[in-house]
Amino acid sequence: MPNLGLNAGLSLASNLSGIRFDPYNASNFYLEIEGLITGGFSEVTGLESEIELESYQEGGVNGYSHQFPRRTRYPNLVLSHGLTLNDTLWTWYQSAAKGNIQLKNVTIILLNGQQIPVMLWNFKNAYPVKWSGPTFNARNANEVAVERLELIHQGIDKA
Repeated sequence: MPNLGLNAGLSLASNLSGIRFDPYNASNFYLEIEGLITGGFSEVTGLESEIELESYQEGGVNGYSHQFPRRTRYPNLVLSHGLTLNDTLWTWYQSAAKGNIQLKNVTIILLNGQQIPVMLWNFKNAYPVKWSGPTFNARNANEVAVERLELIHQGIDKA
């Protein structure tokens, strides 16, 4: 039997089993903070991880540099949602701004088309470091007032 690549193998399995491996819709998610569903977010950015590298030039080797891993970096997680009477995020930020840092675990939960959780990203020991209020514009009556909260955290786990 020929050696099939992973994509070809999944495609073949999909055709034989009738199961589709379509990508998930990026707009179908919700957020939990310390186990409480805080849904209603319109956008979450900063779901990233990067390994910093250190270059080492070996004497007598001119064709390349050795690259050694140093540490993993995580950008801030930015949560955006339409402004409502629920001021939980503002209260959390205000508390941090006054020096009362409350570390919380945050989970992004991706749902499939049937609203069943299919993937989770857990952010450990997060706390707010920046809050941005809405931009007001009288020319656009249909625009939603959006607030943003930036969180710093100590790493991502995927489940």
